[in-house]
Amino acid sequence: MRARWVAGLSLVLVAGCGSEPAPVVPASVGRVVRPPVKVARCLLSFSNPRGAALARARLQRDIARYLAGRPGHIVYGALDLVTGVRLGQGEHQNDMITASGAKVDILVALLHRRDDGLGEGERDLAERMIKESDNGAADALWSRVAGSMSGLYRELGMRETTPGPSRFWGGTKTSPADRIRLMRVLVKGGRGLTRADRRTVLELMEQVQQDQAWGVSAAARPGDRVALKNGWTPRPFIQNTWAVTSYGRVAGPGRDLLLSVQTDRQPGEGAGIQTIEGVARMIGGRLDGLSPTTVRPCPTNPIL
Repeated sequence: MRARWVAGLSLVLVAGCGSEPAPVVPASVGRVVRPPVKVARCLLSFSNPRGAALARARLQRDIARYLAGRPGHIVYGALDLVTGVRLGQGEHQNDMITASGAKVDILVALLHRRDDGLGEGERDLAERMIKESDNGAADALWSRVAGSMSGLYRELGMRETTPGPSRFWGGTKTSPADRIRLMRVLVKGGRGLTRADRRTVLELMEQVQQDQAWGVSAAARPGDRVALKNGWTPRPFIQNTWAVTSYGRVAGPGRDLLLSVQTDRQPGEGAGIQTIEGVARMIGGRLDGLSPTTVRPCPTNPIL
């Protein structure tokens, strides 16, 4: 039977010393002293779908167990743009309040289908709204885009997001899946947003002030870049609980992770933050293991 090479395999050549180095001859004999012989070792790297499926199932099971012991209602979704790995629990539930998470939506709506970017006054408001989570700045910009939000969501494919009523942008309801769709548009591109527009939004999300940089940033390794927006608001009419949310991007070598964790009916802001960061740490810490590979030596005499 003729052996066939499998498309998509990674070929790795590893240099190593030969088993018998050339003898070293004294210089006085007048011969050239040769260095040890280097021998190339051929290895093939195969993806391991079964191992990946098992690792993903174990991680989702462990997250589910963790969430079962946490208060309130919690949903999450994750997508790694490098490997295509997806994770989630309740990721299409679309009645989760965004609170200040909607401020990114406001900025995207302001930039959408504009050729001239932000004016000077708009830039100042946008920076305060995203970096400082300034509600007054959000109010000012919401008044300019509120009527276009439903159309924006339709155009971006965010069918699980509903804009807040009247002047209440914080009442925007969404799902983790739609937060990931929004982040994917910002990273990969989408209708009506230029590369410069997307860079503007992501750069501001990377500059959120330190005391608001909690949340999905817990998935980051040292040196990873984080762009995020968080939301938190008391719910006085729902048993005096809190809604706390976090979504964004964690990018670095071998990964480009989009992650959204949304909580409601939390006993306090701190409880929500702790839950979000617990989920983020589990995903960030085990993400590399969700795309395992098997390495084997190359065939000695392959028949092509």
